[in-house]
Amino acid sequence: MDANPRPKPFHNPNAVIADPLLRWYDRHARDLPWRVGPSERAAGEQADPYRVWLSEIMLQQTTVPHATRYFMAFVERWPTVDALAAAADDEVMAAWAGLGYYARARNLLKCARMVAASGHFPETRDGLRALPGIGAYTSGAVAAIAFGEPVPAVDGNVDRVFARLLALDTDWKTAKKTIADTVATIVPDGRPGEFAEALMDLGATICTPKRPNCLLCPLADHCKALAEGRPVRYPIKAKKAVSPTRRGHAFLLRRDDTILLERRPARGLLGGMLGLPGSEWTEEAPTAPDFPIDAHWNEAGDVRHVFTHFNLVLTVWTAEMDRSPAPGQWHKVDAVEGLPSVFKKAARLALAL
Repeated sequence: MDANPRPKPFHNPNAVIADPLLRWYDRHARDLPWRVGPSERAAGEQADPYRVWLSEIMLQQTTVPHATRYFMAFVERWPTVDALAAAADDEVMAAWAGLGYYARARNLLKCARMVAASGHFPETRDGLRALPGIGAYTSGAVAAIAFGEPVPAVDGNVDRVFARLLALDTDWKTAKKTIADTVATIVPDGRPGEFAEALMDLGATICTPKRPNCLLCPLADHCKALAEGRPVRYPIKAKKAVSPTRRGHAFLLRRDDTILLERRPARGLLGGMLGLPGSEWTEEAPTAPDFPIDAHWNEAGDVRHVFTHFNLVLTVWTAEMDRSPAPGQWHKVDAVEGLPSVFKKAARLALAL
């Protein structure tokens, strides 16, 4: 008997892919705080567009466990889109600290305010796509999950699943278009949201990047990569270029139980977030530090942080001053825990001295 039989063709893609996938999802759906599960949907419960949208924005470039605690904190503090729309910018940016990609937080507020002003979320993919911070995937996911529009939602998990199902060895740009076109033909009219969630779950729990559990996959009979005996070969992507390294200085100035922080410009990396004063980040060797105030500064060491397009090395300096007045924003030391990760690392290093 052939150990790797030829996969069955997609003569009827809904019966071949959607039906077994949804049967698997009915039994194995993940229990997520923003999700209305199969049994709840069967009982007539509907997904809350606000919770679906908020979770999808948080999950961009973020793992489910990391996003979950932020999601729970947000919905407890701002349980509706109207509540979030009325929130102060600084409060939302502070609550977002640690999730990264801070332009998402700025767009989150813009989007919430537009939705609140109109009175409701748009109910179609095209309408959602017009809102700030909502791209092709997020608009498809929210439209399908919250409003039942039969549209595809193709994220990294779905790309991986279909790259293996189809054994796509073309260039990645062409492969992604093939995947998007294929998924669009398979979305079932009756359960588009659960189909989207099922594909996400399959990629997250079964068709994983390094160790796919093909024995438990409901689509194994149709997987060309498995038939080849090498599913981890797919998806085939070009090697990433080596990220450049930028360097700079960060300064922690302490006065009693407070530290000096500054609000970063609204635009740009970490825009609108509180952080430590510091120098520009450049690929050239850093110049001598230009300290923010005349004090006895000590070098605490270096911290390293990885951003999407570059690596950062900050030399951290620390100093203490007396109670005399000084310009700037002085915050309690425990405000460190609400800073973006790179500044949290730097502050913790300085405070350990």
